[in-house]
Amino acid sequence: MFLRRIGISQIASYMIAGLILGPQLCDVLEKSSGKVSEDPALDGNATLRSISVFGTIMFNFLMSLRTSRRVAFISGKLPVVIGILSFFAPLFGLGFQNFFSDSIDPNYMPLKTGLGERTAIVITQSSILLPSTTYILLELKILNSEIGRLALSACVINDIFGTISIVLASVHATYKNVSHVTAYRDAIAVVIFVLVVFLVFKPIVQWMIDRTPEGKPVKNMYVNAVVLTALASSVYSMIFNMKYVLGPLVVGLVIPEGPPLGSALETKYEKLTMNVFLPISITVSVMRSDAIRMFTEFSHILVNIFLTALTLLLKLVACLAPCLYYKLPLNESLAISIILSYKSFADFVLYESVLDDAYISQATYAFLIIYSLLSAGIVPVVLRRLYDPKRKYVNYQKRNILHLEPSSSLQILTCLHRPENVSAAIAFLQLLSSPNLDFPIAVTVLYLVKLVGQINPVLISDHKKSKRLHTDSYIHTANLAFRKFMLEGLKSVTVATFTAFSHEKMMHEDICTLALDQTASMIIVPSGRRWTADGMFESDDDATRRLNQALLESAPCSIGILIDRGHFSRKGNVASKKNYNIDVGVIFIGGKDDREALSLVRRMKHNPRVRVTVIRLLFKQEIGPENWEYILDNECLKDFKIADVMNNVDYTERNLTSGAEVASIVQFLAYEHDLMLVGRDQGIASPNFLGLTDWVELPELGVIGDFLAAKELSSKVSVLVVQQQQQQA
Repeated sequence: MFLRRIGISQIASYMIAGLILGPQLCDVLEKSSGKVSEDPALDGNATLRSISVFGTIMFNFLMSLRTSRRVAFISGKLPVVIGILSFFAPLFGLGFQNFFSDSIDPNYMPLKTGLGERTAIVITQSSILLPSTTYILLELKILNSEIGRLALSACVINDIFGTISIVLASVHATYKNVSHVTAYRDAIAVVIFVLVVFLVFKPIVQWMIDRTPEGKPVKNMYVNAVVLTALASSVYSMIFNMKYVLGPLVVGLVIPEGPPLGSALETKYEKLTMNVFLPISITVSVMRSDAIRMFTEFSHILVNIFLTALTLLLKLVACLAPCLYYKLPLNESLAISIILSYKSFADFVLYESVLDDAYISQATYAFLIIYSLLSAGIVPVVLRRLYDPKRKYVNYQKRNILHLEPSSSLQILTCLHRPENVSAAIAFLQLLSSPNLDFPIAVTVLYLVKLVGQINPVLISDHKKSKRLHTDSYIHTANLAFRKFMLEGLKSVTVATFTAFSHEKMMHEDICTLALDQTASMIIVPSGRRWTADGMFESDDDATRRLNQALLESAPCSIGILIDRGHFSRKGNVASKKNYNIDVGVIFIGGKDDREALSLVRRMKHNPRVRVTVIRLLFKQEIGPENWEYILDNECLKDFKIADVMNNVDYTERNLTSGAEVASIVQFLAYEHDLMLVGRDQGIASPNFLGLTDWVELPELGVIGDFLAAKELSSKVSVLVVQQQQQQA
């Protein structure tokens, strides 16, 4: 408990317990050395050792299970480059294994064995194990962050090479030391195992999921069958001379994370594994090390320590260099490098394997354990200091509409809290849809359901193949409405639906995570201000406002807050059936948020049912060739200034001198349009708005957005307040 308070991880605490209970304790109490480390069976610890192995199997299985396939196999150059370099660069340490070979004492170990020990050091330290990376990301609660995704994806690439290398090394050792026939048998057995897992076991798992009704727990028979399969795969691996964790890792990877099966496995076995079996596994593995021998034989393992440090340095550089080349911030680059250099309990499998096969000495094993202890204890503390949690969903790519290619698919994530949000969302999305297939949109709908109590939050895809919908829920009706919207858009519109059951304080994390998964360019959320069907003010939802404020701070893409007074959603739905026009106005004062709003309208003008009016408000002191923002604004407005050749676009400019004139014009425009688009950052700090900022009631909407959403405004205009992507490196 004390160690946890000062930031030391739980795994590091278990390691310290193992050191205390190790052979050095036997030396003090019984004047005997190596009793635990030589042969656990001879010391009466065979049962304890078996429990330890079981804990290791379950830990690796659960960590593999917690690894999102959508995250781990992200396409992109950076994770691939990091994964490849981080595997091959540390192997240059093998070139130093012959250095100081004359320092190997033949009385300590033969020359050939000593060189083999150095090779084992470099290879074990070059590896990046998926369970270790997953665990540290889970512990820091950044598994679903952009930095976590990069690290995990790079780890998977590295692990693929590492696993292949370990399998080939095992087959080669069998070929050399046992027989050629046995080596060929083992190689064929590995190939058969992988094929069976992916071609037989994976479809069976999907069958189990499909047979589980929505909202119902998966049958215990299925859960137990999966765990038995993982354990059987471990036995299979050992029979054919492979590492016993290889099978469970592969089995865990093919099971979909989340409900119903993944969550059921975690619920049933995670607490038991992490609180009972894992402490035993870590403690027993560390008990095999004799820290005293590390110091008494320090001169014999000095080169091994040097090789470990060299391999660590090479790995850090191999991870850091591509991150900096791709222009990631230094802090994030260092964090990724440190995460991928993290050594923990999962690495004990490799250490114990080379110890049992007599590739390394007891002193070297003790050093590797101490090194892992330092890594497990220090790395989380360093990462918490190095990495700002507010940048958890930082995006290293431009995910906004302004920088989107004109003919690219527009990815929109729209969030819904209650039934009345549905019609407004569809009415807005209809403005973006176009019969022209050159301007497709991909809509992701996220239903937000508030959880109360200690229920675990879950994110469910409402895909008809995996889940059946609640027929008594508004979600079912909403899905039908969105499906109709998709069909009306012919092939230019696609819709995917999800439901997030989450606690109020965690909802923004679900939204940000899904936005990253779906590569959304914009998130659309309803405002916390609610109106009746006839446009009268009803209430302010403080919970929704807090959610929107959290999203404005952490969203990995642009965000729009939709204030619907009822008239727009009704007219929008009618306009989709009849030849009615929707009048959309854009108040353009300047700045990146206004430019983002204008980019959104640029998509709308391809819809023949939309009539767009761009109103630019100019202040004399902001006009000039030396004003960079003014230059960017002019460039963005260029195609709207030739609007006289277009039937559905109009452009006007107004020269103003004070904030009072702004209020007057905005009030006038509110009665002329069905929907107004405004940027959020329209000069909050500008002297032109000094008279207006004092009256802002809803700061998340900005000055103009707050004015248009005012209770006292009798207009029925709806408003979309736009903020361009903030979370960008």
